[in-house]
Amino acid sequence: MDARIIRSVTTFVIAAVFMVTATPFVDSQTKGKVLTGQGAMGDWSTDAPGVRRHITTADLPKPFESPSVNNGPKLVKRPEGAMPAVPKGFKIEEFASGLKNPRLIRTAPNGDLFVAESQSNLIRVFRQGKDGSKPEVNEIYSSDLKQPFGIAFYPLGPNPQYIYVGNTESIVRFPYKNGDIKASGKPEVVVSDIPSGARLTGGGHWTRDIAFTRDGKKMLVSVGSRSNVNENPALSETDRADVLEFNPDGTGRRVYASGIRNAVGIAVHPQTGELWGSVNERDGLGDDLVPDYITRIKEGGFYGWPWYYIGPNQDPRHIGMHPELKDKVIVPDVLLQSHYASLEITFYTGKMFPTDYKNDAFAAEHGSWNRAKRTGYKVIRVPQKNGVPTGEYEDFMTGFVTEQGDVWGRPVGVTVAKDGSLFVTDDGSNTIWRVTYTGNENRR
Repeated sequence: MDARIIRSVTTFVIAAVFMVTATPFVDSQTKGKVLTGQGAMGDWSTDAPGVRRHITTADLPKPFESPSVNNGPKLVKRPEGAMPAVPKGFKIEEFASGLKNPRLIRTAPNGDLFVAESQSNLIRVFRQGKDGSKPEVNEIYSSDLKQPFGIAFYPLGPNPQYIYVGNTESIVRFPYKNGDIKASGKPEVVVSDIPSGARLTGGGHWTRDIAFTRDGKKMLVSVGSRSNVNENPALSETDRADVLEFNPDGTGRRVYASGIRNAVGIAVHPQTGELWGSVNERDGLGDDLVPDYITRIKEGGFYGWPWYYIGPNQDPRHIGMHPELKDKVIVPDVLLQSHYASLEITFYTGKMFPTDYKNDAFAAEHGSWNRAKRTGYKVIRVPQKNGVPTGEYEDFMTGFVTEQGDVWGRPVGVTVAKDGSLFVTDDGSNTIWRVTYTGNENRR
């Protein structure tokens, strides 16, 4: 249909045309199949709910097979009528909008939704209304923070006593009881010397996520690297590119796992108790290197950064360095397309979605900048069997890129609400999305 004709029809039709053409190169035969090899290396136009990919170490190209480019997204206003796409049987709706840089989102034991608005140095709390589709409470919990990101409730269980927050250079906590929508006082500093991501004190990756082990005895904190690949060894990477472990009171500091460039999101599996991470890998080696990944993070494990990647593959910028580490590099469980910018992760523990979603992981893919054709800008599902990932991943929420390749939405955080719906923060359109299951779609 001619574009001039499309512009002359109603808003409803405009929205419908947008949804149909948001992924113009995905046909019905692609959906439901597992894309492998080069077939798994498409761009945003090959994304659609239900498309699965399985990338292996055999699919990795050689470094510099394609040039490294600076191709950050052109962020545009959400087109009129545009909505993200989700699988058949699911419904997506706008829960809240007009936020400022909504990042991580976590569900409190009582069901309240806590959201870090990191640029504004605050945490906001929402409470769902009667039908769950809109908030009946929208309050600032605390603004006495510095680039907050990670949020965790402690002790684990139905009646926590504290809410922990990961500032960029410290871990703090507030006294908390179920239903609190305002902090009762100033934050208590639990760990004062997390390596900073603030520009004035070192820069680098600034997000700090927090998770407690299932027995509640240890606090795990993810800290990203200061650099892309340690180009300047004079700049300290001490206690960076790793997951740190502490006692809940901040004592007992040690490195839990290392060589992880930037585990933006970490979460403990509800069935196995294993720590999982959603990791941004390095840039500069080409369109399809190095894959971002989602993996179980093993205690004492080494994942390669900066000298190696995805197993014993040496980064060409560090030839000959640390040969003793080559055989110690752990290959991640699930390789994603390169430059997705994989951010927050959660496990589906609700009862609303079909049973085959139980305990599967959801992860937000913020989207590429270091790639000729865009990748990411979606939420994916990571299937597993008995707590072990299959290596595949599936598009769940897509449609944030226009036909022209501009971007209007960028997923960041994911959480499961008490009613079983899935909430997603989007710092491109400054929106929180809610996904519910409404149908009886035939499952694989």
